[in-house]
Amino acid sequence: MTDLAALTRATAELDPPLAALDVPALFANAADLVRRAGGRPVRVASKSVRCRAVLDSVLALPGFAGVMGYSLREAIWLVRCGARDVLLGYPTADRAALAELAADESLAYAITLMVDDVAQLELIRTVAPDAPLRVCLDIDASLRIGRAHLGVRRSPVRDEAGAAALARAAADRGFHVVGVMFYEAQIAGLPDTSPAVRLVKRRSAAELAQRRQRVVHAVEKTVGALELVNGGGTGSLEVTSADPVVTEVTAGSGLFVPGLFDRYRAFAPRPSLYFALPVVRRPAPGIATLFGGGYAASGPAGKSRLPRIVTDGLALLGTEGAGEVQTPVRGRGARALQVGDRVWLRHAKAGELAERFDTVHMVDGDVLTQSVPTYRGEGRTFG
Repeated sequence: MTDLAALTRATAELDPPLAALDVPALFANAADLVRRAGGRPVRVASKSVRCRAVLDSVLALPGFAGVMGYSLREAIWLVRCGARDVLLGYPTADRAALAELAADESLAYAITLMVDDVAQLELIRTVAPDAPLRVCLDIDASLRIGRAHLGVRRSPVRDEAGAAALARAAADRGFHVVGVMFYEAQIAGLPDTSPAVRLVKRRSAAELAQRRQRVVHAVEKTVGALELVNGGGTGSLEVTSADPVVTEVTAGSGLFVPGLFDRYRAFAPRPSLYFALPVVRRPAPGIATLFGGGYAASGPAGKSRLPRIVTDGLALLGTEGAGEVQTPVRGRGARALQVGDRVWLRHAKAGELAERFDTVHMVDGDVLTQSVPTYRGEGRTFG
């Protein structure tokens, strides 16, 4: 665990709210991701980072290759800033960005669009009728048991027949089908909270391994050899990389290790990204009020989406939680806090913190090594 006293010393001359990154922990997590990937290259999920300096640092390490972007405008910006390989993780309906992509061969070479529906192909062709664009097929990786759907609702394409039909439709419209992607959220995105969850994960991995092989074979029979078969997430790298048909895995959250990863048993990462809030008032002896803090994560609303307090002996108030402008905290640690002190917290998710801060302060021990802009700090927001 990061030494909070050292983190405080390193940033003592800065006024919170501020975001700080423990650089040794970041690189330790990166090395662990590579180890868990078992020789498969790790593609970095940019939505979980949202800071070019961190993306560049990680991509320079052995074992990492390419970016998985979340927005076509983001992908174009990253390529213009030097990225060479960006796979979009999601479909796009951004006509202006599609027109920009189609008009620039260097962009079209470096960026791969994600599709799961003929309607998406048709939309692209209304903007770029003839451009030889690269596409990857998003395949539903969820587990279905009877009528139960275990996983996220993403692609409508699930089996080899549907995948082959979509590949043929893309090829007939002049697209280069270069890969397929399977995001097994029910394996990668679920903490190991019980034997039942672990059983479902094992069952899902076994089912998906068989279906993935059939889908890849059907697509390659239709359009030829594929460049990439992408899968995984921070929570499932070992499982996904063990499948011989997978050529690369994706991870991003495991670099920062946000609060939602606290209950995973498959790996033991080190939290690296923190934020500090200042104490601005003392409404009662056992309560201190922090400035800001309402950085709730996306997903189903609940306590799991609220920030985790790292400073010892403090907890959020159940009646107020993390507030838009102020966050009261209570507990034995609150009695010692004075106006001007700082409290350290972690976000529930990884990259979303960068939407609240324009700078990340890089810390090594108790030394501030550099301060770098987030996407927001560079004047970029992509949704």
